[in-house]
Amino acid sequence: MPIASNGGVDLYYEVDGPADAETAVLIEGLGYGRWMWQWQREALAERYETIVWDNRGTGDSDAPEGPYTVAEMAGDLEAVLDDHGVGRAHVVGASMGGMIAQRYALDYDRAATLSLLCTTPGGKDAVEASPEVQARMVAEPEGYDEREVIRHRMAPAMTDAFREANDDLIGDIVDWRIEGDASEAGRQAQLAAVGAFDVSDRLDEIRVPTLVAHGTTDRILPVENAELLAEGLPDARVELFDGGPHLFFVERSDAVNETLLDFLGDHA
Repeated sequence: MPIASNGGVDLYYEVDGPADAETAVLIEGLGYGRWMWQWQREALAERYETIVWDNRGTGDSDAPEGPYTVAEMAGDLEAVLDDHGVGRAHVVGASMGGMIAQRYALDYDRAATLSLLCTTPGGKDAVEASPEVQARMVAEPEGYDEREVIRHRMAPAMTDAFREANDDLIGDIVDWRIEGDASEAGRQAQLAAVGAFDVSDRLDEIRVPTLVAHGTTDRILPVENAELLAEGLPDARVELFDGGPHLFFVERSDAVNETLLDFLGDHA
């Protein structure tokens, strides 16, 4: 069980795929555990050494007292890659993970490419979820048990059609979230990092090739945030998934995987 350490914070990570291949590292979103990347991990591991890890506050990694910063979590990623002896890596991040990826490319020099899924550069022009969606994401309806609360909070991240057609899968996701997601304290510590994140005035410093992928009906981080990234990044390829929600990489996993592999292949 490989464990890296950053300033006394132990960070659990897993490695899959061929050891002699290029490395792709995947960074989870707010509160999510390693399960989040299972759809992409399997596809990428056919061609790349693939690393998934638990952000501080999540799963098997340590959960120091918060609040956290995105810079600290970028430092955690550096510790993981250093511990595994990775010189260069394709960095893939979704939502909060995309924020960590941006800060990592600014602060460290191991990123070969960035793939930024359903994320934002932050700043005054960033577009937030509506008040109704924000309230839904933290709601605790009276009479709901833990599983029902998770389903209720997660609904805005998916399309209604997907949830209705995949009830068994949603049940599995609830199980994985209970087992591997952040504690409430860890989630709040990460939420503070997200709330303070802003690299909007530094995007032109990110010189590595970057894939910006986003669902056009994302209610958590609306698609306008992808437009801000595309405008500010010097070397960006934009892929929009029509009708895709925040978790479009789950709902449209085959298409997302094809896009990721194509992008990474172009920069091998």
